[in-house]
Amino acid sequence: MQVEALRDLVVKSLDDMKGQDIKVLDVRGKTSITDFFVIASGTSDRHVKSLAETVAFQAKQAGEPAIGLEGLDEGEWALIDLNGVVVHVMQAKVRDFYQLEKLWEVDAPAAERLSRTRG
Repeated sequence: MQVEALRDLVVKSLDDMKGQDIKVLDVRGKTSITDFFVIASGTSDRHVKSLAETVAFQAKQAGEPAIGLEGLDEGEWALIDLNGVVVHVMQAKVRDFYQLEKLWEVDAPAAERLSRTRG
């Protein structure tokens, strides 16, 4: 499966399960970890767990099983590693605290300039 198709499957799964404020970040060229981050909010620990489990199940059904699944016990922040797509499902308060969108939307050349000026 192409990474774009996997990204779309993840977004559809989150949307079908009423995930909130779904964002897709294209991080190609910013990290070698993955191509896309998909970030969504759940309304409770149970909702976060359900969203994460559904994404993992749908990806597995499509022939792309998760290589990592973390945070289901607590339900505040779940991470699903699908290799080309990494999914973060968080409760709103956790998402507001960590602000992953701001971290990864930084322009790569600007980030390089910042690290050179500090070093």
